[in-house]
Amino acid sequence: MKVGVLISGRGSNLKSLIDACAAPDFPAEIVVVVSNKADAGGLEVARAAGIATAVISHKDYPTREEFDAAMDAALQDAGAEFICSAGFMRILSDGFVETWRDRQLNIHPSLLPAFKGLKVHERVLEAGCRVTGCTVHFVRAAMDEGPIVAQADVPVLPGDTVETLSARVLEAEHKLYPLALRLVAQGRTKIVDERVVIEHETAEAQAPLMMPPR
Repeated sequence: MKVGVLISGRGSNLKSLIDACAAPDFPAEIVVVVSNKADAGGLEVARAAGIATAVISHKDYPTREEFDAAMDAALQDAGAEFICSAGFMRILSDGFVETWRDRQLNIHPSLLPAFKGLKVHERVLEAGCRVTGCTVHFVRAAMDEGPIVAQADVPVLPGDTVETLSARVLEAEHKLYPLALRLVAQGRTKIVDERVVIEHETAEAQAPLMMPPR
């Protein structure tokens, strides 16, 4: 499966996907990395791996729809069949989301539907949560919503700061995203009534895949 990755920052999740795709038995390859920021560190990560890149600045387009159309064109031109959003910090237009419906994943640093949006780790600590984590889900028009493919638990430890907690969650993200992409690329996921059913699961076939706590 040919994948395009959308980024805005340093590209740590991109790097985990690139490393996974390098394995001979991995069922996907990254054909292009698209960023809305020319200085995004992830662009150098992609170039170092020999992957084509495209910079499409949202500042160059008067509307969100025109920006999204330019991104769509870059993805189509590269032959992308699927999208992974990996730290892409722009809200996508409804039209773009529908064009790529059921063909786009996103990763979020919480156990959705809890703590959608920004400043997740601050809010987790303020709420006194004992457990947090990360989620890979199919993208829908509403922010941080969509059928859940996989989740990973991360404990909140006594004395955790935003920095220590975010680092531990990010470590889990780097394992979870390649796992979720593998399941989708293998054709093992099916969306039924906006829930992901994973082939060859047990009695909990309609529950999202959950990695064990770290």
